[in-house]
Amino acid sequence: MTQPALHAATRYYDARPGIRLFRLGLAAVQRLWPALAVRAAYRLFATPLPLRLLRARTRWGSDWRIESWPFESAGLTLYSPMGASDAPTALLVHGWGGHAGQMRPLADALLERGLRPVILEMPAHGRSAGSSSTLPQFTRAIEYVCARLHHEGHVLQLAAAHSLGANALAQAASRGLDVPRLVLLAPPASPFEFTRMFAQVFGLKESVRASMQRRIEAREGILMKRFEPATVGPRIGAPTLVVHDRGDAVNRFADGEAFARVIANARLIATEGLGHRKLLQDAQVLRQVSDFATAHD
Repeated sequence: MTQPALHAATRYYDARPGIRLFRLGLAAVQRLWPALAVRAAYRLFATPLPLRLLRARTRWGSDWRIESWPFESAGLTLYSPMGASDAPTALLVHGWGGHAGQMRPLADALLERGLRPVILEMPAHGRSAGSSSTLPQFTRAIEYVCARLHHEGHVLQLAAAHSLGANALAQAASRGLDVPRLVLLAPPASPFEFTRMFAQVFGLKESVRASMQRRIEAREGILMKRFEPATVGPRIGAPTLVVHDRGDAVNRFADGEAFARVIANARLIATEGLGHRKLLQDAQVLRQVSDFATAHD
């Protein structure tokens, strides 16, 4: 997590009175009742922010189908264009605190190339049911949706994901996800860094942060280190395109380099001046991803 990202996160929380009060209360509770502070920190850490109730919903025309699927104790929302049901499928996944509309430009670009984009909206994001989520749940959702699409007879040609979604996609691919091509857009290299940023923003002691991490790992049944490039990369065999901006203030450019370095069949595209989210709308990036998706080896 970069210093600009830390400062941006601090400004975001400081600007919201309710969360600012929660920060003050959490700081006091950790001194008096550390176990309660851990539970409270875990709950907030698993809540995607900004809250979706505060977001303007993306408008989807009648040419898009919106489906709700039950998933675990929450739900998933899938967006796909009407028609083109026999075309090869490209699964698109947003990042933490994101939504399906952020992947719409890439979906439109792939649709023009003859693919059928399916945008997956994670639990507690956008229209999907649930109030919390986690990185391991992102991974399970990707695996579930891919398996169900395969079962329904769809041919998956590509999976592309942004930010934390890319981290989850890499983990799913390392566990045998049946997708022939992958695109990782601005992936983070270490979930641990997000817990450190969270602890710094909320003034948590290291003991509380570490206990929160252990609580997450115990509940999800997987260690955070299992998501890092050195662990997942060597087990990914699919051709992979990594796109990362050199000035990304959320996930360091070095994070993208780390994934590209350890995935045997990976190529890194370095952009300039797009930051963390603008690369999802950049015409050149969309063209390069579309070229990769439709290339014939």
